[in-house]
Amino acid sequence: MTPPASTAPTPAALRHDPRLLPRMNAFAQVRAARKTRRVPQLLLGLLGYGAAVMLLVQSGLGAASWNVLTEGTATSLGISFGWATNLISLLVLIAWIPLREPPGPGTLLNVALVGFAADATAAVLPAPRGPLAAVGYLVLGLVALAFFDALYLGAHFGPGPRDGIMTGLVRLTRLPVAVVRTAIDVAVCCAGWLLGGTVGVGTVLVALSMGPLVGFLLPLVAVRLPPVPAPVRGTP
Repeated sequence: MTPPASTAPTPAALRHDPRLLPRMNAFAQVRAARKTRRVPQLLLGLLGYGAAVMLLVQSGLGAASWNVLTEGTATSLGISFGWATNLISLLVLIAWIPLREPPGPGTLLNVALVGFAADATAAVLPAPRGPLAAVGYLVLGLVALAFFDALYLGAHFGPGPRDGIMTGLVRLTRLPVAVVRTAIDVAVCCAGWLLGGTVGVGTVLVALSMGPLVGFLLPLVAVRLPPVPAPVRGTP
């Protein structure tokens, strides 16, 4: 007699589970279940993300793709790095509109906490001494960035401005996170380089690795929300 097939989802099925990146407005995000896990996961993810960003910066081996675009924009327009950051953030948020990507509490906290965590990390993190230490910062920063990115996205409180492009395109195209994230990072990196941004070995590594890493980690850390029952027709 053939044993019954296992009902446990396979890793491939988990990667295409729509509950990984559900589209919910801010009110639905706050009302959703499992907040005792989701809130700490969001905060830890955002703080860890900021610390990981600074690890990559301190490595000195190349900035992440969006930083290259920011540098290139500042150079080509003759504006400061900060003003270029604000301009890109505004354009990215406008791009959310056709993607129908709803913001949430995590969108606002992303702006507030990631920068704070990056600055706090810079205050205590010593500069790497020698090329081996620099490579260690780069590798640790890359893995940490992917892990904490997946962690805060998996809390379902809304993506940050730049991650919203990824989550919106994943739902629109139905392509895996790894494919969409890599395409965005490579496109942003190339655009920044053409505008005059600096590209290093670390930049290329981050651009090609973040997508597969986030795509692998997100199914492992995303909070599974219980399905919302559909309203019964005819009931008040």
